[in-house]
Amino acid sequence: MKYLIGIDVGTSGTKTVLFDQYGAIIASALHGYDLIQPKNGWAEQDPQDWWRATVLGIREVLNKSRIDPKDIAGIGLSGQMHGLVMLDASKNLLRNSIIWCDGRSDGQAREIAQKCGNKIIEITANPAMPAFTAAKLLWVRENEPDVYRKCSHILLPKDYIRFKLTGVLATEVSDASGMQFLDVPKRTWSGELCEMLEIDAKILPEVFESSYISGVISYEAAQETGLAVGTPVAGGAGDQAASAIGNGIIDKGRISDTLGSSGVVFAHTEQPLIDILGRVHTFCHAVEGKWHVMGVTQGAGLSLKWLKDNFYQAEIREAKEKNIEIYDLIMEQAQDIKIGADNLIFLPYLMGERTPHLDTAARGVFFGISNIHTKAHFARAVIEGVTYSQRDCLNILIEMGIQPEYIVAGGGGAKSPYWRQMLADNFRYDVYTLQQDAGGCLGVAILAGVGAGLYKDVKSACDSIIKLEDKKTPNFEASEKYDKYYEIYKSLYGDLKNRFKALSEVD
Repeated sequence: MKYLIGIDVGTSGTKTVLFDQYGAIIASALHGYDLIQPKNGWAEQDPQDWWRATVLGIREVLNKSRIDPKDIAGIGLSGQMHGLVMLDASKNLLRNSIIWCDGRSDGQAREIAQKCGNKIIEITANPAMPAFTAAKLLWVRENEPDVYRKCSHILLPKDYIRFKLTGVLATEVSDASGMQFLDVPKRTWSGELCEMLEIDAKILPEVFESSYISGVISYEAAQETGLAVGTPVAGGAGDQAASAIGNGIIDKGRISDTLGSSGVVFAHTEQPLIDILGRVHTFCHAVEGKWHVMGVTQGAGLSLKWLKDNFYQAEIREAKEKNIEIYDLIMEQAQDIKIGADNLIFLPYLMGERTPHLDTAARGVFFGISNIHTKAHFARAVIEGVTYSQRDCLNILIEMGIQPEYIVAGGGGAKSPYWRQMLADNFRYDVYTLQQDAGGCLGVAILAGVGAGLYKDVKSACDSIIKLEDKKTPNFEASEKYDKYYEIYKSLYGDLKNRFKALSEVD
């Protein structure tokens, strides 16, 4: 029997899963770390925390399974996209990573748009955005010149883990697509773009296709993790492309909705489709020679976590005493409230928004608060608000000509049958889950298996491993009720857009 490991460097923690060659989970581990927020709207993490969590996770799954590390055929890496990791000439960290949800580089995104004009969408398939790595790098150049001068290499979060495991500085096309240095249609770095932005292209790592074996476990990493020296490490994928592979989104008509810290509606495409309004992202898929389009809600599970952390302390204690999941208790409360939460609507813009508004100044709003509203109403409103934002994402994909057959729901939010039914009622499509929701970890394990020769290709691996289950069918009576609130939800951003900007400018 051969085995594969998938490692996902997430925002709240790193998940490590050991699979057998048939895709069954043998052991898993999750180790968390903190989000560092020096200012309102800023978000950083220490890459050394990612590495510590990775080492602990690998050791834990090896200890639980008792397998011979030499039987591991390959390792795949996934991770939060866009984060800027900066190394000096000796390959030492220069600062904390500025991660995906950081909004400080809005001015630098505008600078990129002005310098590059239409070329930015022509080359990268996306408008200039503060979330992308390029804007973050320009922010450091303008605000931390001493750090910038020392920078010899930049990496993405999962690629820092690759470096620690193998000593190789590399990335792959799906994650690199979100840096805004990649020529997305050509699937290679853009020298033209680097020249326009006055960036030395030598700081960029080598870029591979996602299933390519980029390196092998070094002696030093083997000593720390317990892995065997020489174990292959595949290119891997950015978290959303990885989850899509793990959800079987490798052909047209298949759509996934991943409800993690962010919420992502993701569709496979045969060619790079581009939304000229820049409301959704077009990136290289982890399937070689294919692309994908995705809409992003910046604060999906993050909004529910915010509610939990600030208003559910008693229930957190109760959940610990009863050994049950706190989010199950929140969902139970929300289910007792009718559709529309008695006219309470939530805008999930806690960290700004990407789809469809692309506005770092946007902020969360509860609209319609009255004396009758309880904590349970607020929970229902948060879940509905995130769902409406995901509905925005799906509607744009449909406008672009993508024709869904069904939706595959994944991520922490999709564990709730209640939330999956809400998605089905709002999307008006059947919503499925998978027999096992290992998401990005399974996706990159499959990529590693392809690279190591265990599987012929990604499609054949997905067809044999991934099975749909637990279909939720739309309740069209409920759909009509949601429609009324959704129309009000959509209008609120336009009503508040200028107020968001004014608020952001108040010192």
